[in-house]
Amino acid sequence: MGLFLKSISFEKLRKNDIVNIPANATWTQNGVTLAGGHGYGYATNQLNSPRDLFVDDDQTVVIADTENHRIMQWKNGDTTNGQVVAGGNGQGNGLNQLNQPTDVLFDKETDSLIICDWQNGRVVRWSRRSGTTQGEIFITDINCYGLAMDEQRYLYVSDIGKDEVRRYQSGEKIGTLVAGGNGQGAGLSQLSNPYYFVVDRQQNVYVSDSSNHRVMKWTKGATEGIVVAGGQDYGSALTQLSYPTGLFVDTLGTLYVADTGNHRVVRWTRGDNKQGTVIVGGNGTGAGANQLSYPFGLSFDRHGNLYVIEWNNHRVQRFSIE
Repeated sequence: MGLFLKSISFEKLRKNDIVNIPANATWTQNGVTLAGGHGYGYATNQLNSPRDLFVDDDQTVVIADTENHRIMQWKNGDTTNGQVVAGGNGQGNGLNQLNQPTDVLFDKETDSLIICDWQNGRVVRWSRRSGTTQGEIFITDINCYGLAMDEQRYLYVSDIGKDEVRRYQSGEKIGTLVAGGNGQGAGLSQLSNPYYFVVDRQQNVYVSDSSNHRVMKWTKGATEGIVVAGGQDYGSALTQLSYPTGLFVDTLGTLYVADTGNHRVVRWTRGDNKQGTVIVGGNGTGAGANQLSYPFGLSFDRHGNLYVIEWNNHRVQRFSIE
């Protein structure tokens, strides 16, 4: 089966709405557990090595519950039990199944989820309407990990097998290379495990070049990226990152990075690629309210509250903006 993208309306399809966050914003240092946090498991109050999340306008949190092979939803105010909204029928490649999903987007217009079904090598759409029992395949034969959408309704997918990010227009089969694609490596034209990324209004692509311990910015049409965070080998200094994953860019161009191996979230101000500032975590790995353990995904709601998904604590923490 070849690579293909089925027709879809990309109206209002994006992972995060544009968020205005003050340049000097701070967040509470003790997080509140919104989802999971009861050890790893398959119960509806548990998660198992979750990877990424999406926060809706009404502060509903949608989670790629990776090792449970399902997508979970926690509505605002419900901190006890989540709801399975895709998959949850065991590990497999059936249309009613997922196999280690790693990312999810929400399409408001069609009330459906776009899911990176990683170990099945495909991207699928799954309606959130009542009675839905299976998904629909969009893209096949791709080692997908991350998803994003720009304001022109292009779908972007990272392929960690080819160490690249491609952009797809509705109906395209191959897509357009926008980052990497020159083999695995540390050159400016290369990436190494580009797990997650974000796209800004100018179609600049910011990539968490995880195994190179850096974040790269690729402008539209560029053949090389620019290091905008890290790139000083792995380490815990403020000039360094350690296997970064989740990213967010706000309207000021400020970059927020899930610095996974350092168990912290770091802010890098636009134009200053020398060092970042720790905004939450950084207190060693652990399950305390002021600690993180392998943070993998992050997002903000429309109020500027920060949500962090922790792979090793099997939970989602919210840090309120002050």
